[in-house]
Amino acid sequence: MLHRIVPAAWAAVLALLIPLVPGPALERSTARARTGAEVVAETSVAPRTVDLTIDSPAMGRREKVRLLLPRGWSKDAARTWPALWLLHGGVDDYTAWTRDTDVAELTARSGVIVVMPNGGRCGNYSDWWNYGNGGSPRWETFHMSELRRILENEYNAGNARVIAGNSMGGLGAMLYAARFPGTFRAAAAFSGYLHTLHGHRRGDSSTGWGPALACPGTDWRRVWGHPDDQAAIWRAHNPTDLAERLRGVRLWVASGNGRRGPLGGLPFTDPVEAAAREHARAFTGRLREIGVPVTTRFYDGQHDWPYWRRELHEAYPMLMDALGAR
Repeated sequence: MLHRIVPAAWAAVLALLIPLVPGPALERSTARARTGAEVVAETSVAPRTVDLTIDSPAMGRREKVRLLLPRGWSKDAARTWPALWLLHGGVDDYTAWTRDTDVAELTARSGVIVVMPNGGRCGNYSDWWNYGNGGSPRWETFHMSELRRILENEYNAGNARVIAGNSMGGLGAMLYAARFPGTFRAAAAFSGYLHTLHGHRRGDSSTGWGPALACPGTDWRRVWGHPDDQAAIWRAHNPTDLAERLRGVRLWVASGNGRRGPLGGLPFTDPVEAAAREHARAFTGRLREIGVPVTTRFYDGQHDWPYWRRELHEAYPMLMDALGAR
């Protein structure tokens, strides 16, 4: 169970802060011409499950994406499929959702492509500021430009999409839905950090939730800068500030309170989940203030996979309904 304990342990520290149907040879010229990104390897790792290795100019390196493909899928099919994007948390990777949930079973009859991209250790689903120099990592560009075009041009993904994520992935789900209006029909956040400036006051020596951007050995200010000096960047990546842009998106927000719940959990994650609950309440309060509908689920529970698996099941009918999928 070490693979579950280590990510959650890091999260607590950072709180301070259908087999795959073979198709014809890949035709990459169109996608590469449009984005510069290229699939350089494609590996079947389980029934319906394929891992892509993408040479990404946005990242300046190769990155991984895991796909769950629907029954009947093939590259030469004369149709497209809707997509469910699932984003992982801050100290995890593209294998998280298949490793720690039953997402393969859950989606087996839904007729959707499940897209699970690598998002980096505390990458925050953003193009990093890097002290004003820009450059890699550019997670947002990798996902929303390079990967999206590859999926559409090479893997028969259509333009009907929904998105969900846990922890940092919940932040990413709401960020992408808000920053790219019309791209996602629905967005769900499970224990997401949805008000990144919550509790911050200008001139504070701390940054409120700023340390959650960091990982050991990195400087969190690389991501969006300092919330005072680079306030515009922070607000451009704060779902609560972007709430108006979520009008028309079906929204789902769920969070525990950090107390032991019916599914157990890891006690040292209690402060992490309690902070996520504060973020969720601030974010959903703003949505309601401006008249944007949102479904909420607040419960007794901790920052751990048993709750995120349950919440994916709870949100799944809404996500599929938004796609018009079975």
